[in-house]
Amino acid sequence: MSIYNFSAKAMNGKEVSLEQYKGKTVLIVNTASECGFTFQYEDLQRLYDRYKDKDFVILGFPSNQFADQEPGTNEQISTFCTLNYGVSFPMFQKVDVRGSQAHPLFSYLASSKPFEGFNQTHSVAKILMDIIQEKHPEYMLGDSIKWNFTKFLINRQGEVVKRFEATTDPLDMEQDIEAALQD
Repeated sequence: MSIYNFSAKAMNGKEVSLEQYKGKTVLIVNTASECGFTFQYEDLQRLYDRYKDKDFVILGFPSNQFADQEPGTNEQISTFCTLNYGVSFPMFQKVDVRGSQAHPLFSYLASSKPFEGFNQTHSVAKILMDIIQEKHPEYMLGDSIKWNFTKFLINRQGEVVKRFEATTDPLDMEQDIEAALQD
């Protein structure tokens, strides 16, 4: 099994087979516009610009499952990402990334690389943990996605090689991306 077995709707409403990314190194991210980690869009775009000519692509999947931090329509999300962060990497329509209605891609990703914990030294980690413990302890059950801006690095064969939680800033993944690009 690989990400090539899945498809999703692009922001324009067209169904896109992830097989079109065969041979590329891919970073899949669940995103939100009103999250304490939304600033990560800036560095995600920076990584995309830096490596897109080396067959690297980022795929963004907005989700409103974490404290209602992505309430907008697909059009509003697209406009927000473009105007505020200059996002030019492919963005897909809003999906569920956990639970019984999770997009099958995210069920596959989460089961491929289980949750290993948050980076406790990240500047937003304490706030995130307090929110989860006080308001959403159910988020910590199982290997599901725990929060917005969970990132999965996919090799050129479509296999998940690494999972990064929200508390890993995009530029801190650069060595792993470069290693995946070399394979």
